Amino acid sequence: MKIPVAPLFALVLALPLAACGERPQTGAPGTDTALGQKVRAATDEARKKLAEGNISISKDGGAKVEISPSGELLINGTAVPLDAGQQALVMQYRAQMVKVAEAGIDVGIAGANLGVNAAGEAIKGIFSGNSGQVEARINAEADKLKQQAQLICDQLPALMATQQKLAAAVPQFAPYAKMDQSDIDDCRSNGEFSAP
Repeated sequence: MKIPVAPLFALVLALPLAACGERPQTGAPGTDTALGQKVRAATDEARKKLAEGNISISKDGGAKVEISPSGELLINGTAVPLDAGQQALVMQYRAQMVKVAEAGIDVGIAGANLGVNAAGEAIKGIFSGNSGQVEARINAEADKLKQQAQLICDQLPALMATQQKLAAAVPQFAPYAKMDQSDIDDCRSNGEFSAP
């Protein structure tokens, strides 16, 4: 699963949609644009699937590894027998993965809104001659989004620690516990994290 944390990527994706007729809605600051509302509707469905469905951990080497909402660790559809302590670790790991994914969803929505708003502001700036002020406002919003995205990266050390504990406690899971420090470093430097 790819979790986007680079807000400018969302901006680039949103600009073509803005050019195709999506316009920001008027309303209170921070409200979703029309595109943001569409993205939010799609992401509400993704949040529901995160809460109610299995979370895929790996499809490495043909093995399909998932965690169910009830804390079952499934490898190729077969539940791995777990004691209470192991299941608690599985549930902790699942909860942390959901939290990271939901943070990525929030950044995606904010990025879509920023992209549409930036396109509208740029057009206004051209006609008003205030492009410098517009650019400053857009950059300030993009900086806020970058900070929000970095909060995702800040969650990764705890996720990796739980993954390592789970790998030590459940040997069947160990081959699929592939997150390492380079993933955290890549998140902070490149703005993207490949979930384990």
